[in-house]
Amino acid sequence: MNTYKENDLVIYTDSKGNRIDTFVIFDTDTKTGLTHINHFNLKVKANELAMHPRAAKGNTIPLADPLSFNLFKLLKDKFTQRDHAKKTSKALVLYSNNTRMVLANAS
Repeated sequence: MNTYKENDLVIYTDSKGNRIDTFVIFDTDTKTGLTHINHFNLKVKANELAMHPRAAKGNTIPLADPLSFNLFKLLKDKFTQRDHAKKTSKALVLYSNNTRMVLANAS
């Protein structure tokens, strides 16, 4: 199974056969085998990805630039928070058991 690392430059092939240059946001998940890419925030199988030819030289995303590094960090934090919010969403309480005060005892 091909695994991709964070920041790898890849080519994603969609169901229509379109090839899109994008990059990996999170490493390939070893449990599911899915890779989280930047294109439409998708999680795709490894057979839909191919390493970009320019990626053979190493990391081609200019993360040495402070602005690029900060943008990538913000993007990664956004997706982490979104995934965390999905896992920890709380149930909505529709009914509550309110007790009523007894004002007088009927005889």
